[in-house]
Amino acid sequence: MGAEKEGKVEKALQCFLLQGFFVHVNRAEEERVTKVGQGEVEAGLFLREFGARAGEKPEACYQCQKCAAGCPVVFAMDIRPNQVMRLIQYGAKERLLASKAIWLCASCYTCSTRCPNDIDIARVMDALRHLAHEAGAAAGEAQIPVFHQVFLENIKTFGRIHEMTMIMKLKLKTKEFLKDAALGWRMFVRGKIKPLPGRFRGGEEIRAIFAGFEKGKKR
Repeated sequence: MGAEKEGKVEKALQCFLLQGFFVHVNRAEEERVTKVGQGEVEAGLFLREFGARAGEKPEACYQCQKCAAGCPVVFAMDIRPNQVMRLIQYGAKERLLASKAIWLCASCYTCSTRCPNDIDIARVMDALRHLAHEAGAAAGEAQIPVFHQVFLENIKTFGRIHEMTMIMKLKLKTKEFLKDAALGWRMFVRGKIKPLPGRFRGGEEIRAIFAGFEKGKKR
């Protein structure tokens, strides 16, 4: 009787342990499924919100890779244009905003003209740059946003590009004073870089465009 009782106790203990094991497995699987579900929801929200912001439909991309095949700067990118579209579909916002690709894009529109689904990929890249700037994300290519800022300030001040002023401001911000110095000197000697800005009658209109943009931005 004693041996029989011990056997029943042992079986009961085994059943209890097995039940606990399956409960643990089920909970782990439930948590995994919940995380996957949340990720899918977040990805879907980002896809819809970004698509509305960019005025495009990234979900229409089916990875034919024509954009990447025609891109003239794809060799320097960390992720190719078709991969950018896929990451948008996956909702990988952080990965996109930290990438070099969105800043290296030359906006040549080769990708947009080659896309069989008429997705303006260059416009998508531009929207990602705006999103990265608004989010305060560190640019994958730190000097490119600096160049954009200096370029626009130069246009706002003179109404057109004055190379000498733009170069000086860019060098002060990047601290790369000797980079391309020899090339700059050759251009200056040949008269390609003027020491003083030329006269431009449309300066007021240009400044009005900037003022209108800033006014709309503050609303």
